[in-house]
Amino acid sequence: MRILFMGTPEFAVASLRRLVEDGHDICGVLTQPDKPKNRGHKLMPTPVKEYALAKNLVVYQPVSLRNEESLALVRSMEPELIVVAAYGKLLPEEILNVPPLGSINVHSSLLPKYRGAAPINWAVLNGETETGVSIMYMAKELDAGDVILQRSTPIGETEDAQALTARLAELGAAALSETVAALAKGTASRTPQDHDKHTYAPMLSRELSSVDWTRSAHEISCQVRGLLPWPCATTDIVSGEEMKLYAVLETGEGTGEPPGTIVAAGKRGIDLACGDGKVLRVTELQAKGGKRMSAAAYLLGHPIQR
Repeated sequence: MRILFMGTPEFAVASLRRLVEDGHDICGVLTQPDKPKNRGHKLMPTPVKEYALAKNLVVYQPVSLRNEESLALVRSMEPELIVVAAYGKLLPEEILNVPPLGSINVHSSLLPKYRGAAPINWAVLNGETETGVSIMYMAKELDAGDVILQRSTPIGETEDAQALTARLAELGAAALSETVAALAKGTASRTPQDHDKHTYAPMLSRELSSVDWTRSAHEISCQVRGLLPWPCATTDIVSGEEMKLYAVLETGEGTGEPPGTIVAAGKRGIDLACGDGKVLRVTELQAKGGKRMSAAAYLLGHPIQR
């Protein structure tokens, strides 16, 4: 099938790779413009662009899709189908309507739950035990199109959003492959979403970072795991200065200490009291101005006296 692919981050690479491996004719790849990164502010290509160029695919990086030039570009490629995976911008209806088979999206939630920019993170933040991917027809409203296919997966008790993203990328790629095959055969289903049951997953912000130790150990664990790789949960309890928390462990142990109290610190990590009387162990962190490291390594240079 002749497909125009649109995507930007690493999550989208798995879907593009699967389309290539399935032998489809990728008539073009649209991705976000290169952006400056790190201290040198060197322009860096998106993960999708890197993969596409390695496969000798034609890449386009329009600043905007809401103009006649972009519409003319899409029409000139004559795609039978547009596939979108985390492109990063809303697509105008004129572009969605170009291909005869329509435009479909690989979305990382079980719609209508978690429409929006950060569905994986919010599933973890909210303590969900299950999530998945939805392949849907794209519509004018955000993530509101009819669903073609869904695949679910449990969320591991200690799984963070970064690890879950990698798993859902592969699950989405497999679901996409199945969907495109069904579209080619004319057997793809189409199920309208129950819009009354939708929830929203907005973009993340640093305002979500600060840990409130009066919350339960499980809630704080979800916060730490859900805010990876950015913006990360933070606390100033350990050192007096804000540090990032990268990994924690719900020990199941009880304590009578007030929330936020350091209960123990040693080779296993830094144990802190939470609002439900349970202990949460910090096992990986990053001090201000320092590198990401195990809590045990941090303690070697910053011993905590109890």
